[in-house]
Amino acid sequence: MPKRSSTPKLDAVQNARRVVLESVEVSEASLSVVGNPALLSKVMAEMGRRGGLVGGKRRLVTMTAEERRQIASGAAKARWAKAKKTKKK
Repeated sequence: MPKRSSTPKLDAVQNARRVVLESVEVSEASLSVVGNPALLSKVMAEMGRRGGLVGGKRRLVTMTAEERRQIASGAAKARWAKAKKTKKK
């Protein structure tokens, strides 16, 4: 004789309903973060910091030497142009 389970088995419709209800609960929790602008700002700042730390290293690996040289020369020109503007004043 098979053993009885303590929890009843869910059919496909019941399982789909359970999944939808769980997903709605999660989205309601995330709405509370949106309601608090200070908390949202902190969360977005942290996400930006993480992306910035990863992005520069990944960009360096994927760029060719010529691309790095062009970016560096553009940055140097911008710095010298800024220095010339301040001397003229």
